Amino acid sequence: MILISHRGNINGKDESKENKPSYIVDAIRKGYNVEVDFWYDNGKFVLGHDEPQYSIPIDFIENYYRYLWIHCKNHDALSKLVEIDRGGVYFNYFWHDTDDVIITSKGYMWANPGTYIEGSIAVMPEYKKDEIEGRLGVCSDFIINYE
Repeated sequence: MILISHRGNINGKDESKENKPSYIVDAIRKGYNVEVDFWYDNGKFVLGHDEPQYSIPIDFIENYYRYLWIHCKNHDALSKLVEIDRGGVYFNYFWHDTDDVIITSKGYMWANPGTYIEGSIAVMPEYKKDEIEGRLGVCSDFIINYE
């Protein structure tokens, strides 16, 4: 099963650290994939949930792309990733709004809470007590609980 830390969180939500590059790297070094909130703002790559917070060089994405699930937070971020990695050859990125399920650039089904699809990634299954049996992976703030 693919274990995906939500914004770098492993054992509970820590909003003061979420999407911080060092927090993400720490989760990766502990063996997890990480969902990150990604912006392209004024010609810069930036991480942050509700707004761009942490500027990062493209090298950050290039160095850790095997472990990142890149949630594009604005249209410019999505457009820029399509431009530099057409078809998701390297990066695994996606955009969503209120969809029950989306398909990432690498072809993974990303199923939001309350949506069960066998072979999908269960996002925050603890919110709605979603079944994880038959899932390809889980994304959670409490990813340590799914080991």
